[in-house]
Amino acid sequence: MIEQAATFSPDWVSPPGDTILDLLEERGWKQSEFAQRIGFTTKHVNHLISGKSAITEDAAIKLERVLGSNARFWMSREVQYREALAREGALEALEAEVEWLKEVPVANMVKFQWIPKCKRKAEQVAELLKFFGVASVESWRSKYAEPLAAFRASERLSKKPGAVAAWLRQGERSASKIRTAPFDKAAFKSVLDDLRNLTNEPDPDIFMPALVEACASAGVAVVFEPVPTGCPASGVTKWIGTDKALLMLSFRHSSNDHLWFSFFHEAGHLLLHGKKMLFIETKELDGEHEEQANQFAGHLLIPKQFEERLMLLDQSPATIKKFSKEVGVAPGIIVGRMQKDGILPWATKLNGLKVRYHWRLD
Repeated sequence: MIEQAATFSPDWVSPPGDTILDLLEERGWKQSEFAQRIGFTTKHVNHLISGKSAITEDAAIKLERVLGSNARFWMSREVQYREALAREGALEALEAEVEWLKEVPVANMVKFQWIPKCKRKAEQVAELLKFFGVASVESWRSKYAEPLAAFRASERLSKKPGAVAAWLRQGERSASKIRTAPFDKAAFKSVLDDLRNLTNEPDPDIFMPALVEACASAGVAVVFEPVPTGCPASGVTKWIGTDKALLMLSFRHSSNDHLWFSFFHEAGHLLLHGKKMLFIETKELDGEHEEQANQFAGHLLIPKQFEERLMLLDQSPATIKKFSKEVGVAPGIIVGRMQKDGILPWATKLNGLKVRYHWRLD
């Protein structure tokens, strides 16, 4: 027997007429008898069964009286069928867009569980469009590819707009799940001062949630996402509303000095530069805005009153630890700053004071 159900969600393209035929066979009725019972012409019954005619509200009520199941079932069956036809038609149209898959890092996006893996290429295109929140490849190019291709950055960045776009979009998606207060510049500055102490926490499972929560209270959604192949970015800042900002970092930062400097560098962009600007960080970036963000991060981590003493420090672990405690940041950050200023070589035993992260990307 056909189960009495209010909804029907088939995963194949099957007209409601298939269900009607099953019920007619169950009852031993010919189409002519069914037509007489329901008050339709034989031709109209044939069209209902073949899917040429849609089930209207009136027809659904009559089907309920003659064949059972409620009218909602028959209307749902009709809607599901028409939707399946529309989807199949849309997929056939997307067959012409499968070359786009070569521009986007599909394998990485599947690995990172940003999108599901599809057997049919047209279905993969559809999933990508859904991921990016656009209706067509043309809309994607207008929204993501063209602006990123024109972005002032490294040669590597401009050649892989699809990979950068995927990473940026995932940041937007993740940020949408973070509830933030309206952005408050003064509050964010205060949060950053407090976060200096968090640099002393070596465990990402502890400091990352605390970092996200603190910044959310000031209107900034902090997101960590792995970068796909072809995306040389390590960080990005973007305004995703008039009172909400995205600050995204990759998992490329293997030591605490790099991670925290990058975080405060990105925060500097949000405080120093306009809301209409997009900053995507790579190793090759330079320029006035980048230098301003660098100075902001450097002075916030190691205030100016301590900078002159860096040249005079005894280069021993004990001295570095004592000085870092006075400054209020992790010893590894002191070592990293001394290396950046040329006081210490990059290859030094003091690198042992840095915290190394082993990110879990599964």
